[in-house]
Amino acid sequence: MAEQRRTERLDQPREPRGVKLPRFDAEAFGRWSEGIARGMGTANFIVVMTVVITIWFVWNTLAPANLRFDPYTFTFLTLVLSLQASYAAPLILLAQNRQADRDRVALEEDRRRATAQKADTEYLAREIAALRIALGEVATRDFLRSELARLAEELDEMGQRRQRLERRQQEKDSRQERRGQRPTDGVGLDEPRDDLDGDLTREARPDGTAPRRSEG
Repeated sequence: MAEQRRTERLDQPREPRGVKLPRFDAEAFGRWSEGIARGMGTANFIVVMTVVITIWFVWNTLAPANLRFDPYTFTFLTLVLSLQASYAAPLILLAQNRQADRDRVALEEDRRRATAQKADTEYLAREIAALRIALGEVATRDFLRSELARLAEELDEMGQRRQRLERRQQEKDSRQERRGQRPTDGVGLDEPRDDLDGDLTREARPDGTAPRRSEG
């Protein structure tokens, strides 16, 4: 008695007393009910049921009286059809509930995927906008082409200017040679020779000789 009292604890619920119903697998029963509902919702079931009821009517109407198991008013057939209808309705409802549960799970999954896809789309949109902003600050192909064309034009102008200067220098050297003066050897038009290099600016004399250097 003391051991029984010790086992009864207030922090644990009591076990229900009364008739214990047998336990069954709800998932297996649900699959079985869905199979029956699918079978009853086909054309084969309607055709087979029509053939059975027709044979039932013909047998219990045209067969000898001692062989009829359900004579006119067909009470047994009415009972069978009532039992069928009473079981078919709950089975169909159970199958519909299971299908509704699956549809709800699929809808939640679709909503989750749609939310994730929306987030990915927004992220990609932000990344594309950032790339556009970054590309706006990068030199494009057309810009590089225009800059290279401008540099080529400047180089052409510099080359033409150099050629003009060389042509002028050659003309000056040729004039100096005709006058009997020493050519400047590539020195600029306005650039005189200095004493550090050992060359002095020579002035032409009537006899074509250069003046002597001053000593001291």
